[in-house]
Amino acid sequence: MKSALNSTRLRQRQPRLKLDPKRYAIVRACVLERDGWRCQECGSMEGLEVHHMKARGQFGGDVMDNLITLCVGCHGKCH
Repeated sequence: MKSALNSTRLRQRQPRLKLDPKRYAIVRACVLERDGWRCQECGSMEGLEVHHMKARGQFGGDVMDNLITLCVGCHGKCH
């Protein structure tokens, strides 16, 4: 009976990691460097942006594992 109770409880969400602008700029630069300054979808080296794979609104944090380099066109397709 106890396990049935535990399975019906809502899991508490972890707060997302949201960095201040200075720290985010550092992480953003690291993501661009990690991705070879190329869009990870089409390979373009122009109009690069850093995309949150799990959106901030869905508790996606400003962490390297959640960020990817995309060009403006590919980024627009994600949204």
